Amino acid sequence: MAIYAIGDLHLSYSQAKPMDVFGPQWQNHTEKIENNWNNIVDENDLVIVAGDLSWAMHLSEAAADLKWLANLKGTKILIKGNHDYWWNSITKVRAQLPQTIYALQNDHLFWSGYAVCGTRGWICPGEDGFDNEHDQKIYLREAQRLKLSLESAVRDSLFDIIVALHFPPFNRKGEPSVFTEILEQFAVKLCVFGHIHDSGRDYIFQGERNKVKYRFIAADGIDFTPLRLV
Repeated sequence: MAIYAIGDLHLSYSQAKPMDVFGPQWQNHTEKIENNWNNIVDENDLVIVAGDLSWAMHLSEAAADLKWLANLKGTKILIKGNHDYWWNSITKVRAQLPQTIYALQNDHLFWSGYAVCGTRGWICPGEDGFDNEHDQKIYLREAQRLKLSLESAVRDSLFDIIVALHFPPFNRKGEPSVFTEILEQFAVKLCVFGHIHDSGRDYIFQGERNKVKYRFIAADGIDFTPLRLV
């Protein structure tokens, strides 16, 4: 009953969107993920997929990508990424998901003594290009969604909490944010995140801070292999 995490799969089975334009490490990346995943994940395990699953623009177009994911071992739990344009209303998304996939939004999933919570997140103040009007609104809205997710777990009296975000919960300087404040407030044990693909990922904070452990799990940053968390 292990728990793994990986983000940024960037699947494109319904349209031509080769990822190797972003570097040679992305060549045949879906085959790498499939082989690595099925070599280490058991059918009784959970894999957190932390956003940017598919390049599809509409839910119907994401069907092939979701089918590919469903055929991998284990149960999968999804959060939305900034490129998941196919993810519209959570009710419609959940209605179309294969049996082994669960979509998380404003709630949690209990798994073998852990509550898995999360939301997309957003870029944080202090990040290059942060807009005090547009980005601030989304930043605060995503913080509220994270609180709703965590509150749902607290109501169920669950003790060990893992949070999945798509965006890092801090800027590239590692400065605190409303997300890190919420994580500490709810005594979160572990937070995983992805999103960053450029050289900036070398400066993303990983490790423990104020009793919260942070792990970076974008696929190309972990050799396209789900990272074992528990």
